[in-house]
Amino acid sequence: MTVAFAAATVGLGGLALWLGLLAIPAAAAAAFVAISDLLEGKATLAGAVTNSLALAFIVIESAVRSNAAAGASVPPLATWALLAALLAYSVPSVAWMLEPVKVTRTKPERRRRRRPAVDLEPVEVFERAA
Repeated sequence: MTVAFAAATVGLGGLALWLGLLAIPAAAAAAFVAISDLLEGKATLAGAVTNSLALAFIVIESAVRSNAAAGASVPPLATWALLAALLAYSVPSVAWMLEPVKVTRTKPERRRRRRPAVDLEPVEVFERAA
């Protein structure tokens, strides 16, 4: 998607169209896997939503770009849809980086009085000495 966006901004509309069309099956697979993982309880809602939104934006970009008149400039909606798809894919990464660090503090152990290494009764001490 990044290469398609770069090609679209440089002016290579045909290359951007083909890269967008090639990205649709991969984006669909990622969205289907994210939704199935969500249904199984393995993943979060954010991954399923962002992958589905990215797929929708890629389809919109490809539809707008392929329906543009030959020789005419491509509507800005195609470029904006590509940018929105890239942003949708980057949301989970940004959220992960901005997640606060969880610091777990443990209470220090109290120092216990040391007991003698040998625990003998006074009677046993005298018996040993004799």
